[in-house]
Amino acid sequence: MTDANGFVLVDRPRPHVALVTLNRPERMNSMAFDVMVPLKAALDELTYDNDVRAVVLTGAGAGFSSGADHKSAGSVPHVAGLTRPGFGLRSMEVLDDVILALRKLHQPVIAAVNGAAIGGGLCLALAADIRVASTQAYFRAAGINNGLTASELGLSYLLPRAIGSSRAFEIMLTGRDVDAEEAERIGLVSRCVPGDALLDTCYDIAERIAAFSRPGTELTKRTLWSGLDAGSLEAHMQAEGLGQLYIRLLTHNFEEAVAARKERRAPVFTDDKRDTP
Repeated sequence: MTDANGFVLVDRPRPHVALVTLNRPERMNSMAFDVMVPLKAALDELTYDNDVRAVVLTGAGAGFSSGADHKSAGSVPHVAGLTRPGFGLRSMEVLDDVILALRKLHQPVIAAVNGAAIGGGLCLALAADIRVASTQAYFRAAGINNGLTASELGLSYLLPRAIGSSRAFEIMLTGRDVDAEEAERIGLVSRCVPGDALLDTCYDIAERIAAFSRPGTELTKRTLWSGLDAGSLEAHMQAEGLGQLYIRLLTHNFEEAVAARKERRAPVFTDDKRDTP
């Protein structure tokens, strides 16, 4: 199973185990719509593939996923005739649906985090049921570095539940990197292994899960998530998306952050789009 552009690959490395690979290594598997739309389609197909008992999600090359693609965002489906605010809402919905699809997948999902998991890439990892990191992996809640909010795609909902509120606040408000060793220590990942052992480690976990009762594993996944959900993830993601769009549409902060990185300087955020008097 491969999409037309080859940006999402689905393989069967072991019996009853599916490997989903984000395959745009030259862009660090960034979350362009040309990647996310086929990823959602692949997940929709896998959830009803009754031969698959566990799914491993990883990225090709040196990165897991670097989040938003600032150079080539790709095409958003079903947006003809929409105004800019409508386009923004529809775009956010496409990405939200990928996170929700991972959560709702019948099979347990293991994120094999082989490298950078930045912004939306961190959200993808958090939407998995189990996370295993290579020693080369690192994590960053990047929105705050881009003059936006760090809250996106369920991050402010999922991260505190994974590592506790104080650590989540600090990581999201500082925008700093969390390396693989720290990620294991604080519970962001269940274990950290050498890069050449990452996939086999995840396959071993997947095979162990696949040996158990299918209803047993499906219901265990459901009850674990329902136990963590104090409210609705979907409603929370919509609130996050509105906050992100508010800053994106009403300020020049994002453009300033991108320009500052190119010019190797510190960004200066004005927080509005008014012309300077």
